[in-house]
Amino acid sequence: MDKPLFFASIILCIIGLVMVFSSSSVSAVLRYETSPYHFFTRQLLFMIMTFILGIGLIIKIPIKKYKKIYSLIFICVVGMLGLLIIYGSIINGAKSWFALGPITVQPSEFAKTAIILYLACFFDINVKSDKRFYYVRPLIASLVVVFLVFKQPDLGTAAIIGILVYMLFMVVPYNKKDTDVKWFKLAGTSLIVLVALLMMFGGNLLNSEQTDRLTYKNPCDRYIEKTGYQVCNGMIAINNGGLFGVGLGGSTQKYMYLPDDHTDFIFPIIVEELGSIFGAIIILLYLFIVFRLLKISKNAKNLAGSMIAYGTACMFILHLLINLGGILALIPMTGVPLPLLSYGGSVTINTLILIFLSLRVSIEGNMAKAEE
Repeated sequence: MDKPLFFASIILCIIGLVMVFSSSSVSAVLRYETSPYHFFTRQLLFMIMTFILGIGLIIKIPIKKYKKIYSLIFICVVGMLGLLIIYGSIINGAKSWFALGPITVQPSEFAKTAIILYLACFFDINVKSDKRFYYVRPLIASLVVVFLVFKQPDLGTAAIIGILVYMLFMVVPYNKKDTDVKWFKLAGTSLIVLVALLMMFGGNLLNSEQTDRLTYKNPCDRYIEKTGYQVCNGMIAINNGGLFGVGLGGSTQKYMYLPDDHTDFIFPIIVEELGSIFGAIIILLYLFIVFRLLKISKNAKNLAGSMIAYGTACMFILHLLINLGGILALIPMTGVPLPLLSYGGSVTINTLILIFLSLRVSIEGNMAKAEE
């Protein structure tokens, strides 16, 4: 398998565990009135469980097996998103979670894997189809998922899934003589532009919670307001850190100034404690993972495997751009975590599942190359 991707992912997981403990220990005691190890322990369990699942099962299942069940996986995830309307729990203004005793499950995170698998398997089977508009079915199915996530409302995740679908559709090797595809790509590009304008300027479709998030420029001018307080404190944390940081555990902004210091705003805490140089190293580590995924995609032995690895790379890039863009007030803050760094069971499990699927693609590509 692709060992550089595997070990880079482990390194990112270790950094994430250390920083989840450092950033959450104070808020765990003062805000949640629990053990300072609470979030660290849970994150460690999520990772161990998924690594066991990945090494013991996912990495051993041939990609072609998913062609028999990809529709079932997709239907199950869509069903879970639909059930959220009735049984979902509201957290931070969004009805995006199922409360299952001591844990919560966020189906929209697993929708990313379901979308990637669905599109990868569908196009692998139907890419040579002579039927016109054969791509309409997966397009409608994908838009249903985007709509259900948007209605929770979870604007950040809906934007990621929507752009992810667009990026996957753009790399499918359509018949160049099919003029419908050209119009489809134009429509997709127009939709992306429309979503960007919506995020920039807002609209009547957004609720008050989302409208507040669209007021994002110059956050420190609105420090005492909800629209500026959190992002400005993130900037203060980054400024405090300088080049080399104040030392591991030495952050002052994690003392209740950043409510989401172990999730969406973990990067400012990392920079405050370990410095901008270490922050840059983390970004380079993310880019290295993306590079390895794109290499796996290029060397895949079939279209399904190629789209799985490519979709995983796109997901990493989108999370990185939207999270850091929001933290630096370049785009609205939409509550998107950093994969493998931020605390969160659903996002961590889903990210590792996609990595192990990509490692399986790598194994099959290397085996095919060796046979040749």
